[in-house]
Amino acid sequence: MRKDINIPEVKNVTVAVAKKTNELNEEEWSVHLINKNDVDIENTLVTSKGYGQQNGEQQKTSTLRHFLETVEAQSTALIEPIQPDLFHLYNEYWVSYYIGRDIFDRKYVFVPESISEDNLIYIKELEMEGILHS
Repeated sequence: MRKDINIPEVKNVTVAVAKKTNELNEEEWSVHLINKNDVDIENTLVTSKGYGQQNGEQQKTSTLRHFLETVEAQSTALIEPIQPDLFHLYNEYWVSYYIGRDIFDRKYVFVPESISEDNLIYIKELEMEGILHS
């Protein structure tokens, strides 16, 4: 039964939206996976989508799927670039990965207006400013 299924808790893996300035002095935003574990995570699948309302009208983005074969211990991986035009939406990232034979998964949602200049912090793993999902 359901109570007999062991669902391991996700620890030390998170998602961040980060900002950097490129060579043309333009802001670029991107979404990253951060693995703070002392072990690699394998066969990582990330599904991303945006949804919400603007001016009383429902909006949603396409669902994108990203495969990251191995995210090494104590490292990061780029998931995708993100346009600031999408910050008014709920931006959802569903992350599933393996450590050994155990599968882990968790949904990370950035709520509207959470991705803003006012909420930026320095993320040492990325060496960039951004918003770190807790």
